[in-house]
Amino acid sequence: MAQAHERIPYPISRGEMERRWRLARERMKDERLDALVMQGSANFVGLGGYYRWFTGVSTPGGHAFTLIFPRDALATVVTHGAFGGETTLDGKDAEYAGIGKRLTTAVFPGIAYTAGYDAEIVAREIARAGYRRVGMLGTMCMYHELASGIKNRLPQVEFVDATALVDPLRSIKSEEEIEFIRATAAMQDETLAKTAAFIEPGMRDYEVCAYSQYVSNLLGSETGYFLAGSAPPDKPALYRFRTAQGRRMEKGDAFFWQAENSGPGGYFVHIGRIFTLGKAPQSFVDAFGQMVEAQSYTMDMVKPGAKPAEIFAEYQAYMERRGLPKEERLHCHGQGYETVERPLIRHDETMDVAANMNIGCHPGYVNRTTFMTVCDNFLIGRNGAERLHKTPQTIIEL
Repeated sequence: MAQAHERIPYPISRGEMERRWRLARERMKDERLDALVMQGSANFVGLGGYYRWFTGVSTPGGHAFTLIFPRDALATVVTHGAFGGETTLDGKDAEYAGIGKRLTTAVFPGIAYTAGYDAEIVAREIARAGYRRVGMLGTMCMYHELASGIKNRLPQVEFVDATALVDPLRSIKSEEEIEFIRATAAMQDETLAKTAAFIEPGMRDYEVCAYSQYVSNLLGSETGYFLAGSAPPDKPALYRFRTAQGRRMEKGDAFFWQAENSGPGGYFVHIGRIFTLGKAPQSFVDAFGQMVEAQSYTMDMVKPGAKPAEIFAEYQAYMERRGLPKEERLHCHGQGYETVERPLIRHDETMDVAANMNIGCHPGYVNRTTFMTVCDNFLIGRNGAERLHKTPQTIIEL
């Protein structure tokens, strides 16, 4: 890890940033790309990871940051700010690593008539540089007006989707990234332990999550959120976002809690456990044990070279053999600068598993009376998966 910066407490080292740029530029050369264009926003909720991978810094809110990353020059960033703002940089500042120029304009996502302000600047810079073949990166994370606005202004430029070029690079973590990921798992373990000591009947779900957020922030968390939900013992305690966390817990209730936040350096892992405000019914204990076994069964298959579609098919067969509901959502996936990153362990994934991937696994099911799951993260080694979280895999009785 790099030394703490005056503004950035957990900066990414210069060596790590240069490693990423070198790998990306090698691929760009192979694909004859003059530059990449990407946009980042909403990293506080686990998006904007492409931008962060190339810059080392987070995009905090809805204001978008757009990066032009050339194959053989310093990058240019376009951000919200004053009309016509332009700052020349040397690419060495931790806040603007690899960036040679910062351009600003007053664009707001909620103000329709400002749509295209940033696209006009990006298109102008591409034209000035004479780029002929440009890769659009992570277009699912771009505002429509940016992507369409750039293309419409530059009919002479060939634009291609370059997302598949970068996905394998960021999915395999470096030693520095793994160090941050381990620190995040330890942070979440400590947050969970302190949260368990804090919960008591009479609290609302959001009060528990607010405390968890406070504890995590003091331990180095940068972004993310908490999912939680309580219910009486005969109803499923489903996970809910902040706007639906108003229920007041009572003795005997079940409470589901899951940390979906990043740690020092901005890397995501997640951990989820079931709490009971009293002794857990044996049916809960048995159901939780089934999910722990399902998680273990999945992760035993997640090894370097394994194909996610084959893992998923075998997992579905396993659930059917056990008389458990088949998975209809996503129970296992990569993580990094985003809450969900490739590879996905499901039928439509084409990226093979590789060593040094950070994989989260949370099998679960819901019925009329019960929601049951367990969630942990794993580091994929040469011979298999290492569970990163140290919190015991049990129902937590309060």
